[in-house]
Amino acid sequence: MIAGIAEGLPDERRVELRIVMEHHPITWIGLIPGINQLPAHTVHATIAMLVLVAVAMSANRRLVAARAAGTHLVPDEGMSVRNLAELIVGGITSLVKGVIPHGGERYVGYFGSFFIFILLANLMGLVPGFAPPTADFNITFALGVVSLVGYTIIGIRAQGLSSYLKHFMGPIWWLAILMVPLEIVDQLVRPVSLGLRLFGNMTGDHMVLEIFTDLTKLVIPVLFYFLGAFVSGIQAFVFTLLSIVYASLAMGHDGDH
Repeated sequence: MIAGIAEGLPDERRVELRIVMEHHPITWIGLIPGINQLPAHTVHATIAMLVLVAVAMSANRRLVAARAAGTHLVPDEGMSVRNLAELIVGGITSLVKGVIPHGGERYVGYFGSFFIFILLANLMGLVPGFAPPTADFNITFALGVVSLVGYTIIGIRAQGLSSYLKHFMGPIWWLAILMVPLEIVDQLVRPVSLGLRLFGNMTGDHMVLEIFTDLTKLVIPVLFYFLGAFVSGIQAFVFTLLSIVYASLAMGHDGDH
């Protein structure tokens, strides 16, 4: 389809389109022999994962040491790794309990992992020499699939398999022939919509940042860095919130939900 559009453009526009399509930002990963043979989004996602694991282990060690000393209720001075982790956990806990008031606290770690991974992956695009893995649809779609699998398991645990599947049939049994296909399509579309939303926003955000950096070099790109950081946080929050909402819908379909 894109090739057909390109054929109808003037020569100079066709060249511009080809440059955009073939544009790949230069990253430090691409300069490392061996690793540069791997997909860039996979390498960057792995880096984000390793960073989060390292930070989580460091925060956990500090918390264990504080408990051993009997000072675990006293926060560290300044912005330490432990304080940052507790701040994020507290925020995610409040968000989950606000959407799932009963039984949601057991899934704080699951939803929190979504938020901090996506946030870090988004912010990686603001670091020179790195590309955000969330600007690749393979990563964002995989996150959407993980969300689908996760809230499906949560719904089955909360209701039981038979009760969970029963809601696909609708409120009246003879509507099942219409409701079941619609519900299945709805479930399959959710990971695609989650992935496309995150992918589109992060791709557009970092493309704008790259364009203005190339054009202006100094001062103005700083404003877009702040905007990029804001968009990164918002998109991580939106993805996490929608996953929590889907889990809430999967956990109950009676009058309480």
